[in-house]
Amino acid sequence: MTDIEKLKKIVKKAKNIVFFGGAGVSTSSGIPDFRGTGGLYTDADGDDIPPELILSIDYAKNNTEKFYEYYKNNMIYPDAKPNGAHIALAKLEKAGKLSAVITQNIDGLHTEAGSKNVLELHGSVLKNYCVNCGKAHSLEYVMQSEGVPTCELCGAKVRPDVVLYGEGLDEDTMMEAGEAIYNADVLIVGGTSLTVNPAASFVRLYRGDHLIIINKTPTPYDCYAELIIRDPIDEVLSAIVCED
Repeated sequence: MTDIEKLKKIVKKAKNIVFFGGAGVSTSSGIPDFRGTGGLYTDADGDDIPPELILSIDYAKNNTEKFYEYYKNNMIYPDAKPNGAHIALAKLEKAGKLSAVITQNIDGLHTEAGSKNVLELHGSVLKNYCVNCGKAHSLEYVMQSEGVPTCELCGAKVRPDVVLYGEGLDEDTMMEAGEAIYNADVLIVGGTSLTVNPAASFVRLYRGDHLIIINKTPTPYDCYAELIIRDPIDEVLSAIVCED
């Protein structure tokens, strides 16, 4: 029996699947794995600055124009569309098999694919708000703004509703994600190295017998997995929902 057949059998018997995913879920949609690129940003003074610094709350506050320049040019992929993984997960939810998608991604592709219960640990580029009055602004509004986007109502800065380095994750979202994983009978982890906390630590909350890891490279949790698959995640998930 192949790994795909084994996974398909587990999914068929499952009643409460939870999916926990990272950047690798969206790579076949044309969105690069941020952690895997190793790219550096060169600022106006010719200094190389790691992306982790540019995408930090301190840098955003103190170098706001440079932050937005980098953010708009490197973090937004307007042409990206859901791939087989996103679509397969939406189908599993619709079939009553999957109760939640927990994602570290900020691209919004799970929602676009049709998933309803999506817990976005790091927020979403599709959501933006005024830091003063709280008015919501679309991604299109932010992208069409020259330089730093400002609120059309009060003139204050508009920021993306994403978690920057140096900021904590939303407590309500974390609690919901933790409860979902704790109650799952099958936990499928895909497209994530499971090395970045606190998100990666959620896997420790799982109490079931079917931990499935779909990732191209080893993770610290491989030794706990019932099944490890190294094939592309969009191909794997598409295969388990296809009609026999």
